[in-house]
Amino acid sequence: MNAPFVPAKISGRLVDPGDAGEAARIDAFLADHPHATPFHRPVWLNAVAKGTRNRALALVGERDGVICAYLPVNEVHSPIFGRVLASSGFAVGGGLLTNGCAGSELFAMLEELAERRICPAIELRGGDMPVDRAGWTLKTESHCGFMRPLAADDEAELLAIPRKQRAEVRKGLEKDLTVEVGTSQRDRDAHYAVYAESVRNLGTPVFPRSLFDAVLDHFGKDADILTIRENGAPVASVLSLYHRGAVMPYWGGGTWAARRLRANDRMYFELMRHARARGCTNFDFGRSKTESGAYHFKRNWGFEPEPLSYAVWNAPGCDKRDADPTSAKHALQIAVWRRLPLPIANFIGPLIARGLG
Repeated sequence: MNAPFVPAKISGRLVDPGDAGEAARIDAFLADHPHATPFHRPVWLNAVAKGTRNRALALVGERDGVICAYLPVNEVHSPIFGRVLASSGFAVGGGLLTNGCAGSELFAMLEELAERRICPAIELRGGDMPVDRAGWTLKTESHCGFMRPLAADDEAELLAIPRKQRAEVRKGLEKDLTVEVGTSQRDRDAHYAVYAESVRNLGTPVFPRSLFDAVLDHFGKDADILTIRENGAPVASVLSLYHRGAVMPYWGGGTWAARRLRANDRMYFELMRHARARGCTNFDFGRSKTESGAYHFKRNWGFEPEPLSYAVWNAPGCDKRDADPTSAKHALQIAVWRRLPLPIANFIGPLIARGLG
C-alpha cells in the first residue's frame, strides 16, 4: 500500500523585491508558474513602493535552496483606512503561489509579520487560499474577472461584441477622433487629466500621478497608454499592462464628453486592435464588483464573469478594514467628492488614495 503524499516542508524567509538578485530569482519562479499575474512581479511591488511610498516585501519558501512558494506584499498605511498587508497593493491580483510544496508556513509567517509590523489586517487577492486557518474570511462571490480571446481581425472583433454594444462601438468609430499610443510626457499628461476627472465624477480620490509614472517606468515595453482625442483634446485614456499574450486595460476613464462621443467604446475597441497588432491573443478586462455597473458593462461587451477568490485576515479584537468605495459607509463622502472642483479633488485626492491599497 502506498503511503499518502505529504508535501515537503519548506523554509520561509522575508526578502526585499527591490534587491536585483532576489527579484531575478522570483521572476524565474514566476516564469514557470501558470497562475502568475502582472501583480506578482517584483516590478509591480517596486513601482507601488516608489509611487505611493508603501513598502514592498516578499515572502519566499525554499526547498533545497530553490523557491517553491512565493507571496508578494505591499505594506499600506493610511490615517483614514488603517494599515494593511495587501497582496498585492493597488492590484486586482496577487496572493500565494506554490509549486510542489505546502504554503501554510508562509501564511503563518504573514500573520506574524502583520502582528510585528502592527498591521491589523491582511488582504489576499487571489492565489492559494488559507482555507483551514483561523482568523481568515474567504470571499468567493464579491468580485469577478473577465477575459476572452481576441478575434482574428477588426470585423470579427466587432461581430464578437453583442449587437447593442456593437452599435455603440460603430458610432464611436464613425466619430472624427484620433488615437495615440505611447508612454511619452504627452501621453502621461493626457491620461492623468482624463483619469483624474473620471474618478472624481465617480466620487473617488485619484491615485498619485507618481504611481502611474512608476508603473510605466518599471514595466517598460509591458505597459503603455492609449488616448482618444477630439480636436487634439484628450477625452478618453487608458493605461494598460501586457502579460503572457494578454492585454489588461487597468486604469482607464473618460471625460463628460466621452459619453456623447462614445469615446470609451472607441477606446476599448482601439485597444483590442492595438493589442492584436502587438501579438496579443487575449483581452483581460480585469475585475469588477459583482453586479456593479462595470460588471454589467463588461458583460455587454460579450465577456463572461469568472468568480474570483479573495481572503481577509483581521487581528483578534480589531475591526474590519473598509476601504471599499462602494461601501454604504462611504456614501456621504462619495456624494461630497463628486461635487468638488477638479483642482481641489486632484490636490487632496492623492494624499488619501495612496493609503487605499
